[in-house]
Parts: sequence; structure tokens; C-alpha cells
Amino acid sequence: MQRIGLFLNLCKNNALSVATSLVQWLKENNYDVFTESSIVNKLGLPVESNNLEELAKNIELAITLGGDGTLLNVARKLAPYDIPILGINLGHLGFLTEIEVPDLYSDLELLKRGKFYIDKRMMIEAKVFREEKFVKNFLALNDVVVTKGPFARLIRLKTSVNNAYVDTFNADGLIIATPTGSTAYSLSAGGPLVDPNVEVLLLTPICPHTLQNRSMIISPNDSITVQVVAEHQEIMLTADGQLGYRLQPYDKVVVKKSQYYAKLVRIKSRSFYDILRKKLREQ
Repeated sequence: MQRIGLFLNLCKNNALSVATSLVQWLKENNYDVFTESSIVNKLGLPVESNNLEELAKNIELAITLGGDGTLLNVARKLAPYDIPILGINLGHLGFLTEIEVPDLYSDLELLKRGKFYIDKRMMIEAKVFREEKFVKNFLALNDVVVTKGPFARLIRLKTSVNNAYVDTFNADGLIIATPTGSTAYSLSAGGPLVDPNVEVLLLTPICPHTLQNRSMIISPNDSITVQVVAEHQEIMLTADGQLGYRLQPYDKVVVKKSQYYAKLVRIKSRSFYDILRKKLREQ
């Protein structure tokens, strides 16, 4: 993996300083470094730049500098190109990122020596249908969420699995999550923690207006359909909490396992439970 794509979250205070020293180390160790054109001038270094499609074709590994949100954003963009991602954590929690800044160069030495493995993470796709016509699709690593707008009133979401009716949820919304997303919004809404090596879909209602609605675990081979049963309400679909799309009354959202996987580079021999125990204590 000698051709590296570098992706920065410039909102992080130390992103540029870490990136500058990282690029210097990569160059000194005979790596070719590519990045997005918007970042080249800010780095002040002769880093080659391309548009995303050309960048994806030229690189063998993506390195992200930021938090989990930065990695999620890059994972969605690069999943169709089957490019592994190494996350450097400049954020707070960091469930998905692998390297902390104090360990940066010792971990990079392990990467250079081939002391790493690839962790494949299931992704999901959501398609929006309006009057039975396809209008929009989304890819997500964590979750797809259908949720109400700013007004404090419940929405009604008719939900089925493989065309078998499940329930019409009166709630603030519904979360359809991957095992990777089980530690994110789904967890906050009362959903279960799931080892990311287990491929399932999680269906978790947000603040349901009944005591019987609970999170459900669904086969990854199934598809979940959520139909908006509402008039004159603002309802949004979001993917990984980053991409948004306004739904109209009676739109259908069909969610299923994607053909794509996010490939995360792992250097440390930590289990999911080691990370879980450490990260949840830090909050």
C-alpha cells in the first residue's frame, strides 16, 4: 500500500499540523500521497490532487484525520472502490478510528511493516420511492433514520419486513442501523449493542408512544420498508447523520444490506469489547 489518499476534517483544530507532519513522514518513507484539491494549498506541500473518482482510482489506502464522522463520510464515498481506510482520531470518542495522535508514528511503523489486518463492516442502502417511482438512494455505514422535523408531534411510520406488515409506529422516528451503528444513535434510543462481526439489521423506534415497541433484530437478507403515514408534517431521512433528504407524505423508504463493505484497517489487536469498555467509560 504505497499510494495513500489523505482526507482531512479542517474543522479540527490540529488537523493541519498533524497532516503536515504526517505527509512529511509518508514522503520520507517512500509513499505517494494524494488528496483533494481543496486541501493541497492549505498543506503547503507538493501533494498530488485529483477529483474523487480519479483519486479513488489512484490510491490503495485512505487515511482520515478527524473523528468517526470524517471516517463515515469517506467510507460512503470510497466503498464502491473497495479501498481500505485507516482512521486517525482527532475527535472525542472514536469508535471507528484506529490511531490516537500520541501513537501515530509507532502505529505507522507497524503499518509500514505490514502488521495490520482489514476489518470488513457491513453497510446498508436506502431507496426512496414516491408514488411507486424511485427518486433517491443513500449508502450508510452506521444508520438510516426517518425522523420528525422541528415540531413536537409524533409521526406515523408504517413498517414492514419483506412485505410482511410489522407495525405502524407512533414515534419521533425510526432508526435502521448496522452492527457498526449499534454503538451510535441506535444505542441512545435503547437499541442493543451488536458485535460488528455479526451481520444483522437493527430496527429501533425513537421515543415510541407505547410500551410494547422495542428494538428488533432482523436478518441481513431481508428488506425493511418504512412508509410515511402523515399529512402536512416535515419528515426527514438521514444517512449516518450527515446526508439529509426531505420526505413527502406516503413516500416509502426501502432499506437493505448493501453489496458494498467498509474496509477498516486495524493495527492494534483490540477486540470490539475492549474498545466498547474503554470508549463508553470515557463519555
